[in-house]
Amino acid sequence: MTIEHHDLVHELPEYRDQIRTLKMENAHFAKLFDEYHVITREVEQMEAETLPVSTRTEEEYKLKRLQLKDQLYAMLKEAGN
Repeated sequence: MTIEHHDLVHELPEYRDQIRTLKMENAHFAKLFDEYHVITREVEQMEAETLPVSTRTEEEYKLKRLQLKDQLYAMLKEAGN
């Protein structure tokens, strides 16, 4: 099975420069960014079955990742205005 990588820069390439800037200038963004990537790595391990968990747990992690991505995206949009 092919595992898709969901790091934020690949998910939102048009915001590459803003991501870099906000990571350095906004502590809250940096915290959410780091949390997003920790969860993403864990989900990738679950999908690769190197971290065995229930389907429910995997889905909960994916939902959390999506919520973080939504928050980060909103912050990126706001910074662009």
